[in-house]
Amino acid sequence: MRQYALEQHQSGVGFIEVLITLFVLAIGLLGVASLQFVGSFANRDAISRTQSELVAEQVAERLRTAARPATASDSMVVNNAYFTAENYNFATLSCADDDVYACHCLSRPASIPDCEGGNCSEAQMAQYDSWALSCAAVQTNQAVTLQVTCTDSIASDTDTCSSGSRIHIILSWPVSNSTKQKYTLNARCNADAKDSNACVVKDITL
Repeated sequence: MRQYALEQHQSGVGFIEVLITLFVLAIGLLGVASLQFVGSFANRDAISRTQSELVAEQVAERLRTAARPATASDSMVVNNAYFTAENYNFATLSCADDDVYACHCLSRPASIPDCEGGNCSEAQMAQYDSWALSCAAVQTNQAVTLQVTCTDSIASDTDTCSSGSRIHIILSWPVSNSTKQKYTLNARCNADAKDSNACVVKDITL
């Protein structure tokens, strides 16, 4: 009888240990799932930032390649169309597909000049470059937007970005702060208090 009672007691303790083990295992799995969830967002942000850094450098190189001597000075300028906001981010293009890259970038839209197979004017080349750079911006994150603006140093001439002016290249994408993922937002890509964007900023002169 004593041996039988002892066996019953050991069986009960084993069942409780199994329950405790399962509980601890469940907590651990929830922790791993949470880390994977947060890590996926961090990984996407890192990819977006890396691609945006590359695109910002591409924009700078395209502008330097397209530069020509200014008429009013010895410095260099580019065509005004490079600073036309509608030329970027497919603003003048339409598509029913949610996949922006597949819709606008896998083939050249009819409204975009063919500057690879034919001759283009400066303005057409600027439009083509703006489209190609916009495609590069959304290659890894379709929420990325590209802005190319200028703080013009000479308002009296016809150049949107006169010689010696500061050119601003900004690529931004929306992010969300959470208890485990905090972002320090750059005011230059968060003009409105409600905005929550991460960004890459590059300032150049020609």
